[in-house]
Amino acid sequence: MSRVGNAPVAIPAGVDIKLDGHTMTVKGPKGELSKTLHQDMIIEVEDNQIIVKRPSESKNHKSLHGLTRALINNMVIGVTKGFEKTLEISGIGYRALKKGNVLTLNLGYSHPIEMVDPDGIETVAETQTKVIVKGISKEAVGAHAANIRAKRPPEPYKGHGIKYADEHIRRKVGKTG
Repeated sequence: MSRVGNAPVAIPAGVDIKLDGHTMTVKGPKGELSKTLHQDMIIEVEDNQIIVKRPSESKNHKSLHGLTRALINNMVIGVTKGFEKTLEISGIGYRALKKGNVLTLNLGYSHPIEMVDPDGIETVAETQTKVIVKGISKEAVGAHAANIRAKRPPEPYKGHGIKYADEHIRRKVGKTG
């Protein structure tokens, strides 16, 4: 029994849901998202809530049941509240600067790294060591935050690099002399 899949997705006020076959379009105050969902899942919109049902009890349908419901829920949350990820930069001389839609990172390389914001994503350099990635698509926000983090992942000895704000870096002991 899927606990996630069986829970209905509530549709808040100000959100329009359009279901065309298996393509769902969610329109809200922050924007519009569209996604094609798996054709086996049965999706019904009734009484200001979305219900996802599965056609059989096979293992594949059980896993798709929870996934489909979670994707729909993330779309509804995205167009109402939005998503954000916070990155922290630590290291001597490491800093971030935002000009227009270009994020410039100085991460100890011989050159600065410039990253242009993708469509629907906004990066904010709150301080020189704190970057916030915002958007309505959870998938796109996570992917762009991961791309920024990949430019200089945190190293385990001193912890220098870019890490998520809620991430804990397991530290290693250096060599003894």
